Amino acid sequence: MEEYIRMIILKIPPILLALTVHECAHAWVATRLGDKTAYMLGRVTLNPIRHLDPIGTLAFFLSGMFGWAKPVPVNPMNFKDPSRGMMIVSVAGPGSNILLAVMFALIYKLIMAGGLYFSMTAGPVGGPLLYMIKISIVLNVALAVFNLIPIPPLDGSRVLSHFLPPDKALTFSRLEPYGFIILVVLLLTGVLQKVVSPLIFFTIGLLI
Repeated sequence: MEEYIRMIILKIPPILLALTVHECAHAWVATRLGDKTAYMLGRVTLNPIRHLDPIGTLAFFLSGMFGWAKPVPVNPMNFKDPSRGMMIVSVAGPGSNILLAVMFALIYKLIMAGGLYFSMTAGPVGGPLLYMIKISIVLNVALAVFNLIPIPPLDGSRVLSHFLPPDKALTFSRLEPYGFIILVVLLLTGVLQKVVSPLIFFTIGLLI
């Protein structure tokens, strides 16, 4: 039990970082493209309190891979090209997580190349630090892959909508009120894990 609690505590910084950077990236890119909605609401920040959703964060702790933060409000009408703008803003979140995963994977590789792995594992500080580095790789890859699933309101749905004909995109957008229910059903039935988990572990394998 003590070890389980310790592992949960060590997951807190990686989870907070992954979720915060993801949402901040959405807000920052939206602001750069001309929509200041998120900026005015204080979402262009690395303060996790501004971004965390209690249920989504808890889901991350329970599942170890899947979770979410508070959606960043975006008004696509403020973009020169609303469809393209929403697509770019949507990609920014998962893209930021991939960049974080690459960064932590490089740190991990440097530790391995320097022959520091076993000495860190044995140390009272190095062991937890190494664990957080490895967890950060997994969590950021998982968050990126999960959010690229083309089910509203996940980021992947905005990307798919951009490439659909306008009438098809409108029909697809009508799924959004049911998106959360669809995701819960896919999670509970194990379908989501069977589809997404291989992609997550394949990507992690490429990184490390």
